[in-house]
Amino acid sequence: MEPSEGTVAVRLARHAVRDATGTDAGPSPSVPDGPPFDQPRGVFVTIRRFPSGALRGCIGFPLPHYPLAGAIVRAARAAAIDDPRFRPLGGRDLGAVTVEVSVLTVPERIAGGSPAEIAAAVRVGRDGLIVEGDGTSGLLLPQVAPEQGWGVEEFLDGTCEKAGLPPGAWRSPRVRVYRFQAEIFAEERPDGPVARAGSSPTSGDAPAAPRS
Repeated sequence: MEPSEGTVAVRLARHAVRDATGTDAGPSPSVPDGPPFDQPRGVFVTIRRFPSGALRGCIGFPLPHYPLAGAIVRAARAAAIDDPRFRPLGGRDLGAVTVEVSVLTVPERIAGGSPAEIAAAVRVGRDGLIVEGDGTSGLLLPQVAPEQGWGVEEFLDGTCEKAGLPPGAWRSPRVRVYRFQAEIFAEERPDGPVARAGSSPTSGDAPAAPRS
């Protein structure tokens, strides 16, 4: 995505957050016609406390079920008021949080191979992970591993734990591991300028939307 498109994505998310809190959101930001906003994409919206960067809400869609513009709005509203780990965001909170949008590639399964081959296919700082097995799944965004100081196997173990599986479950042939990448854009301060974000901020310990 171009920087201008990232700015539109974050402005759209901020507007949806304001609307979800019952605050006068004003007119919706203008969204350009055509790609990428009319294309189905996976997306997560992360809300952070400012200036600490602590997580305040994060929900999204791992798979491209909705056109990007609509997915951003749905995820932003859910991150603001439906993340079960936090009380719903209120209007008074809006000046003390920043909004971040991660636009995902389609997850690809890391197929077959030994545990060593699976680990070799994952690049910390580039890849996010999804682990599925025993009727459950867990996702961690690419930002998580660098912030935690994790290596590849720790990242795989952490994603298993997010899924409610034991560390090391990714080594089992019954467990499926997927990788994806994300383009990340974030406010530098509440309702402030938007910049492409690196892999260092804390985020990504995120449930999927709709709630599951």
